[in-house]
Amino acid sequence: MELLIKGAALSLLTRLGSYLSKQNTEAYVVGGFVRDRLLLRDTADVDITLKGNALEIAPGIAVALGGKYVLLDKVNRVGRVILAKEDDTGNWQLDFSTIKDNIEKDLGRRDFTVDAIAISLDKLVKGTITAEFIDPFGGLKDIQDKLIRAVSPMAFEQDAARLLRAVRLAAELGFAISPETEELIRRSCHLISDVAAERVREELLRLLAIADSGKLWLYLDDLGLLTTLIPELGQTKGVEQPREHQWDVFHHSVKAVEAVDFVLRRGSWQHAGKEVLDYVPWSAELAGHFGLKVSGGSTRRLLTKLAALLHDIAKPQTKCITTEGRTRFLGHAKEGAPIAAAILERLRFSTREIKLVEAVVRYHLRPAQMSRDELPTPRAIYRYFRDAGDGAIDTLFFSLADHLATRGPDLDMANWQQHACVVEYALNQHFKRESVTAPPKLINGHDLMKKFNLSPGPKIGQLLEAVREAHAAGEVSSGEEALSYAARLLTLEKENPSP
Repeated sequence: MELLIKGAALSLLTRLGSYLSKQNTEAYVVGGFVRDRLLLRDTADVDITLKGNALEIAPGIAVALGGKYVLLDKVNRVGRVILAKEDDTGNWQLDFSTIKDNIEKDLGRRDFTVDAIAISLDKLVKGTITAEFIDPFGGLKDIQDKLIRAVSPMAFEQDAARLLRAVRLAAELGFAISPETEELIRRSCHLISDVAAERVREELLRLLAIADSGKLWLYLDDLGLLTTLIPELGQTKGVEQPREHQWDVFHHSVKAVEAVDFVLRRGSWQHAGKEVLDYVPWSAELAGHFGLKVSGGSTRRLLTKLAALLHDIAKPQTKCITTEGRTRFLGHAKEGAPIAAAILERLRFSTREIKLVEAVVRYHLRPAQMSRDELPTPRAIYRYFRDAGDGAIDTLFFSLADHLATRGPDLDMANWQQHACVVEYALNQHFKRESVTAPPKLINGHDLMKKFNLSPGPKIGQLLEAVREAHAAGEVSSGEEALSYAARLLTLEKENPSP
């Protein structure tokens, strides 16, 4: 195989090689950079292992190349240097580790054979390398065969985060995990519980970032990883649903993840063609919305997919059979929201991430409930955006994905068109008429207290909310009309006091 380094990467490695040569430090480029360059994939992450203490050498490299040094692991002597790219398109991330014995033994401690290939930095900067790889575990052949294979039977005991990384790496590269490594993952899946939650979160987000990834979650489950990480999902397996559902709760949830990618134009849907997608509203503005960063490594698209996985998490405990023999899950959305939040707190997701997922889970039934056979009223749209808040748009699109994951191949096009029409109408009202979903204040609490001689208390907030809703519905449009509306409400309350 041929490894070709050119352009900015060659310039960077040449500068680095020159510095290390002056320090009489032997260095090897290893891991993902070698693998990705062999696959003609661009990468800004470079792993370098040194014959010398990386914690002593890396700070000097940062100074010499004009970068920033970050200590990663004092015990194992691993440091990072971050350098701005010359074309201002981001940063280079150089991770320096220390060779403990020799390069071959160092490679033997790595995760997968495709990452256990090294090449001398001195030779790499010469340009094209064809025959000087250090490849003691057959990584080059595994790259050609598109296989992810553990370097040793101890790979996952040494670092259990590799269990998720194996699946993610295979999906990203379009590779398969070798049968023996699959079996090793199944035997070792319980170890994932011991991995720091922050590392699990990072791997989950990278898995969610893979487009068209519905089958990926079934694969994680087959390997024993999914329900080890989220035991609550295990309780949804085999929970039957009403006849309009194609799948049990667990498989419906996985299908919903796949359907989110479909409605957001990031994947396919095997149960319907493009004509189904034609009814789903889309624009550059919506694409930008779902691409917005929420927290480190997460976007609205990724978190909507995560909400899809968890949206029916409370169905097992809310299942009941009516006197007519119908299966119902009363209150499952409301009960599921705090369960989803607790799962994400356990996995160290941020408060903002948790609130967004919680909103989608809590309100995922509301879009379909806004209207049945006609367009929703301004009041209904106002109430929906008021309640769903920051997750309102995300929940609208998830409701479409949930619809697809419910009906599967038995999708009724008339019902689908009506649902999509409601979503589009609500979005249009939101984007074009903010007075409907977020009307400006016509009066405040002081106005009410002064006009009607009221004392501070919950009544003031209730009146203000009623006025805002009437404003959204077009029933009032000025401060004077708002006060008159409040007066009518107070009169009705006096005439019909609550029991």
